[in-house]
Amino acid sequence: MTALGAVFRPQLPPERLRAVARAADDAGLEELWLWEDCFLEGGISTAAAALAWTERLRVGVGLLPVPLRNVAVTAMETATLDRLFPGRAVLAVGHGVQDWMGQVGARAESPVTLLREYLVALRALLRGERVTTDGRYVKLDDVALDWPPPAPVRILAGATGPRSLKLSGEAADGTVLTANTSPEGVRKARQLIDQGRESASRTEAHQVVVYLLTATGPDAVARLRAEQETEGVASVPDLGVAGDADTVAKAVQRLADAGADTVILQPTADEPDPEGFVRFAAEKVRPLVP
Repeated sequence: MTALGAVFRPQLPPERLRAVARAADDAGLEELWLWEDCFLEGGISTAAAALAWTERLRVGVGLLPVPLRNVAVTAMETATLDRLFPGRAVLAVGHGVQDWMGQVGARAESPVTLLREYLVALRALLRGERVTTDGRYVKLDDVALDWPPPAPVRILAGATGPRSLKLSGEAADGTVLTANTSPEGVRKARQLIDQGRESASRTEAHQVVVYLLTATGPDAVARLRAEQETEGVASVPDLGVAGDADTVAKAVQRLADAGADTVILQPTADEPDPEGFVRFAAEKVRPLVP
């Protein structure tokens, strides 16, 4: 079964999160995803709040920019969330937007090298291992978590380029793809991820999460088009969806057929009813998605 979720976009003020998270939980939505976009809202703080306000909802953070966060801190935060809310937090890490990283003096000369070192160290720490490493970017001296997760925790990586996609297959447990990924883009990403998995002799399942820019309601087509024009992707075929539940479900299915395990509906930045949007995803779209 394809998992389905929605995004709480950080263009909304943090105080709106409680109502949206509770609406998602009450409606039976499987996942609510949050973003740590500069300079809007913190990913860990919002995830902890959303998890505390809900009972069964899985909360994803896609993604935490690794140049901003020491890997030991990310390991501590991840382990804490998992122990407080077992199995309900899903965390992804990634390069972050390079211009933003430059603004805070954290831009890495080799983002792929940084992400590789980070993923290896982070997953080892979360396995309860004691880690010493002296990489180009990640340096740890005899570090181990006192409260590691009691069970394995999946760490996903956000990736777009070929090198990052191969790295995700090699060193992460799943991959997050942006809303600028068409079904054909998902197929190509899967191929690159599988190349990385093969190079590392990894055989366990690798989860692919894809955002789908979605608009519904009487002005859906205009809102979708406006956001795609702003992003410079209005001419890309089969990208985003505007319409009723049946139309959205068919777009979700196209991504699933291309290799997505989880599809997260991403509302436009000007979505007029965020609570209604998560209810629409859970109550109208979910029953139509196998």
